[in-house]
Parts: sequence; C-alpha cells; structure tokens
Amino acid sequence: MTFFVFIAMNIKGRKLPFFLEIGALSIISPFIIAGIGLPSSTTSAITDSPKELIDQVWQIIYRDFLDSSGKYNNNDWKKLRKKLLSKQYADKEESYSAINGMLASLEDPYTRFLDPKQFKEMKIDTSGELTGVGIQLSLDEQTNNLVIVSPIEGTPAFKAGVMPKDVIVQIDGKTTKNMTIETAVKLIRGKEGTKVNLGLDRNGDFVNVQLVRERIEIHAVKSHLNLTNSGVKVGYIRLKQFSANASKEMRSAISRLENKGVNGYVLDLRSNPGGLLEASIDISRQWLDKGIIVSTQTKNGIKDVRRANGSALTTRPVVILVNEGSASASEILSGAIQDNKRGILVGQKTFGKGLVQSVRGLSDGSGLTVTIAKYLTPSGTDIHKNGINPDVFAEMSVSNAESLTIDQLGSSTDSQYKVAEMTLIKSLNRINKGLTFSPTSSNYLIAIGR
Repeated sequence: MTFFVFIAMNIKGRKLPFFLEIGALSIISPFIIAGIGLPSSTTSAITDSPKELIDQVWQIIYRDFLDSSGKYNNNDWKKLRKKLLSKQYADKEESYSAINGMLASLEDPYTRFLDPKQFKEMKIDTSGELTGVGIQLSLDEQTNNLVIVSPIEGTPAFKAGVMPKDVIVQIDGKTTKNMTIETAVKLIRGKEGTKVNLGLDRNGDFVNVQLVRERIEIHAVKSHLNLTNSGVKVGYIRLKQFSANASKEMRSAISRLENKGVNGYVLDLRSNPGGLLEASIDISRQWLDKGIIVSTQTKNGIKDVRRANGSALTTRPVVILVNEGSASASEILSGAIQDNKRGILVGQKTFGKGLVQSVRGLSDGSGLTVTIAKYLTPSGTDIHKNGINPDVFAEMSVSNAESLTIDQLGSSTDSQYKVAEMTLIKSLNRINKGLTFSPTSSNYLIAIGR
C-alpha cells in the first residue's frame, strides 16, 4: 500500500496541467482493517516485549503474506525467525529496526511496518481531513525511486503543476537516493503554513517546486450537468478518490442528476489512485444491479467474491473515463463495469495495481500493512501489473493538458471528455433507433457501435 502524503498550498488563478502520462502505484490502495497480530505460537519462551513484537510480525507474514515478487521462501523465513529471536534487543527501537530488515527481505513495497506515530497518521489519512500538499507517493519496485502517482485535484501540488510520474529526487535540497517512503513523508510533512521545496525529475529535466503546507479537506466527488448541442443531458461525475465519504457523495451526485432527467453519464476516474475497498464495492453497487464486482485470491487460492445486490441507483448508459493514473479501487470499479457490460471504458490503459493490503494493529500501538491477496475482475483477469484496457482509446494532447484549468475538466475543452461524450451519444442514438440498451444482453455491443 502506498503511503499517504497530502500536503497543501493555495495558488489561485493558475492554469493547470492535466494528468497526461501517469504511472505509479495508488495512493490509497484498497485495504482491509484487520485485528491485532496473533501472539507467538512458538513453544520456546519469549519474555521480553521487543521479541514478542518481532514474532507478532513474523507470524502475520508466515500465515497471510501473498508473495508477488517470487522472493519469499518458507524455509528461509523460518530460519530468519530463529535468528532474530536468538538476539537480545535493548528497546523497541532495536526491534523496529529488526522488523524493517525482516520485511525488506520480502521485496514487497506494500508490506511495511509503521511505528505508533506513523500508524496513527495513516488511520487519520483515510478520514478525508488531511494535512499536506496533496501528492501521492509510491516507491518504484524496480528503481527504488520515489514516484508521484498523481497530485490530488485542487491541492497545492496540483495547482503548482506537479505531474504524475514525476520522480522526487530532492526534498529541501536533500537527496532522496535510497530514501524510504516513511522518511520522505517525515521530510515533506510539517506545520501548516510552512514551505517545502521538492526537486523533481520530469522525463530527464530537473524541476523545482515550492509548496506551502496546509490543512485541507478533500471532497471525493464533483458533478455537473452538461447539455450537448443536440439537447442530450449528460451527467458528468468526477470521482477523485475512494475515501471514507466517497460513497455517500457519489450517491448524492447520482440522485441529483437523476432528478434533472439525465440521458446518460460520464464517470471520470482519471488519475484516481484508489482508496478504501468497501468504498469501491458500495460505489460499484450504485451502478451495477447484478453480477460479480471483484474477487480476491489469497496465497491458498481462496476467493472472496463480492457481488452487486440489486441496489443500483440508475440503469442509464454510462461511460467510464480512465487513464494510466486510474489505479487499484478505480480498476475494481472499471473492471466491474466493463466485464458486466454495464458501460464503456474510454481513455488509456489503467495502471495495474491489484494487490490487497491488510492493515494490522500490533500490541504496542504500531502497525503493519501486509499484502494478503490479489484482485481479479469478474472475468478472472489479474489486475496487478496488467491494468485494464479501455474499449475506446483516447489520449490527451500536450497542448490540451497544459491549457486546462480545474473548472474545465469534463467540459467541451477537455478532449478526452469529448470522446467519452461522443461515445455516450453514439450509444444513445442507437438506442433511439430501436436497439434497446441492456447491460446484460448480447445487444450491448451493438448499442455502443462495436
């Protein structure tokens, strides 16, 4: 799971680059809140708390960890436990260091130890009330670079022109080479009103940006009604992230637009880096009346299948806008819509982040995020590293990206949105000619002109 780094500033009136080439891991991967790690099951006596904490983490990995890198070996893991528990630890800090070393051997950037302060901050970050500059960090598995997934719309980083795929190479002049996400977070975060300078590598060019930290509240959903020249009412909904309040906000947006008599929808998931698993399930159910939404597969092959439950708020045609910054929970929703033939995907191939992290509280107030499963779309496609291909490919030009402002997203000046709108109108025109739209029948592809 990628760490949250919400860091904020306010620059009014600037034109903003939109998200063009986006690739990194999601800011808030869908995760499951789980209970405290089990105490040691070993027959040997472990009396001091540092060893108990080490063994708690070891037990969780041994029992639940899903290896996506091929680096985990069960016998080596057992030997490592014996080695670690044979040592003496003076205090918790030494045990924390041992735990971090133990987890590093897994080579899974999403399985991470959080000290009590970091664990508390992570739980706060899911609430929707955040302090920061609005960037989402990921550690690249191949290069160990600190990569920006995408800036959160409307935040200081976004307004300052920070771009997806930017690599943070300096923080206040300090190199980030071999720096962990946790260390970077500590350097970037700070008191409200203070400044932080980020040195960015953008396709080989060095870019320096100065951001002012600020407490911000992020609204997950933005919506409005668009009326085309031909009189078609298009409900535009932009979902920025799958936060704790996203489901409620989505429900309100759909209800408002339904009351306005929309003919169809464009649901914008571009640069949405993910969020809470339950939010993605509930939002999927607002669009899908029946069918599988997603399944999760553990290391033992056990699948947890989540389904629609007949509670869809609309059956009107929907087009989903995606790009390379649409990750994790965005891919769950996109995959559910596409595989159930409920709507059409327009844009670019999604990022491909399909691992499930469980968040475990430990006995001393610290925590652990551990990869426990992977996501499969309703058709059985493994999302991780594969991504989801759109039905209609549409890329945004550099000139269009550089000229867009926040208020112009989902408007006639947004070239990707225009493709989505035309795709929706094409579908509606065919329906009006007698080719009835049915998301679950064979005439679906005919209705969208495929």
